[in-house]
Amino acid sequence: MIGVVLLALMLFPVYWMVNASLQPAGTTLRGGWFPLPPDLSGYVTALRDQGRNLVTSLVVALGSVALSLGLAAPAAYALARFRLRGTNVLLFGILITQMVPGIVVANALYSAYNDLGLLNSYLGLILADSTAGVPFAIIILRSFMQSIPREIIEAARVDGAGGLRVFRSVVLPLSTNALITAGVFTFLFAWSDFLFALTLTTTQAVRPITLGIYQYIGAHTNQWNAIMATAVLASVPAAVLLVIAQRHVAAGATGGDIK
Repeated sequence: MIGVVLLALMLFPVYWMVNASLQPAGTTLRGGWFPLPPDLSGYVTALRDQGRNLVTSLVVALGSVALSLGLAAPAAYALARFRLRGTNVLLFGILITQMVPGIVVANALYSAYNDLGLLNSYLGLILADSTAGVPFAIIILRSFMQSIPREIIEAARVDGAGGLRVFRSVVLPLSTNALITAGVFTFLFAWSDFLFALTLTTTQAVRPITLGIYQYIGAHTNQWNAIMATAVLASVPAAVLLVIAQRHVAAGATGGDIK
């Protein structure tokens, strides 16, 4: 019973967000508990004003996933399988990067981006969001790859597979759960990013949805249905992704023992 009450309390903001998005334009305080009949004008306004920002966030998030996994997978495999001097120091450094405040990274990137011409660009945001995705993905993938039995890799090498072929055809397929887990969290990092978007974009040319919502509130405070509809639309990709990938995420997060 207590669990049901706590769950209801946690989900109430989601219910109210959806409810308010289906109300007519105006203050949500006059809205009923159920939007009857539902008014979709808020979604029409949200898609018209924020559709481009949603696409921008999707491009940046998917680009960050591709870059993070592309860099983290071979790095994690090297750290998991090869006896390299200074591995522990390197891993400690990777963990330390997770403790650096985002505002510090954002300020440093702004100065570098200004010199390199990467402000207000998709590539700039993808690189910035990958600063959180790459270390996290390395930690997740290395832990998983260490659990792959050495006999499987040695058997592939006996069959004539080289190091790159073993990594591509054996290690990566076995690491599917870990790759999906790292990819999902990297996507969520990039999708929900606000700090990098606020610091590294100064025009409307490239504006993620988080920044779009922030600026939307100030200009449309009398259209809460459109604001809430934008919030609902921004929540859908992350929610759908988690529902689809939840089985893989659970296995990848717990190590995913290979038998």
